[in-house]
Amino acid sequence: MARPRRIVLIRHGESEGNHDDTVYEREPDHALRLTEKGRRQAEEAGARLREVFGDERVSAYVSPYRRTHQTFQALGLEPSLVRVREEPRLREQDWGNWQDAADVRLQKVYRDAYGHFFYRFAQGESGADVYDRVGAFLESLHRSFEAPDHPPNVLLITHGLTMRLFCMRWFHWSVAEFECLCNPGNGESRTLVLGTNGKYQLDRPFERWCTPESYGATG
Repeated sequence: MARPRRIVLIRHGESEGNHDDTVYEREPDHALRLTEKGRRQAEEAGARLREVFGDERVSAYVSPYRRTHQTFQALGLEPSLVRVREEPRLREQDWGNWQDAADVRLQKVYRDAYGHFFYRFAQGESGADVYDRVGAFLESLHRSFEAPDHPPNVLLITHGLTMRLFCMRWFHWSVAEFECLCNPGNGESRTLVLGTNGKYQLDRPFERWCTPESYGATG
């Protein structure tokens, strides 16, 4: 099994929705574009990644959203070194269809009180739903490692919540631990680095907004 030396997760650059949440009332979430700031963030992230990858090959998986595709293009990676695939299971948490901005803000208040993992948006997904599809993607990813010529780098261009849930699933974090973690900023990355002991470690932790609450075993 040719396990990659590093698995890099990157959040898309700033989108129109990050800049103005009323745009969700007029445009589908998946169709939102990067802002100029978001494009610069992606270009800066690309410069960092090119230093990390050097002339090594990369297996890239991109969420099907427009802003993640635009982020990938703005990274400026050498096409001859990158094998890229669109991966729907890495998409953003579904919040329903067109959204009323005031209603979404209210639902976010409810989610903060109820818990980000279990709260389900009306007509949309819960964090637990995203966790399940990320888990299904991980099974596919692990099978790809069986190829003897698998690239030494994996790159996932995705969304903040999905990044946290990917790491939760990979490292077997508890729900309480997940609830305390903040999303990375737009254009930020986290890297799973393969150690000499054969285990992956996160290059830097996610920021926390509180201390995890322990519920204990419930048999």
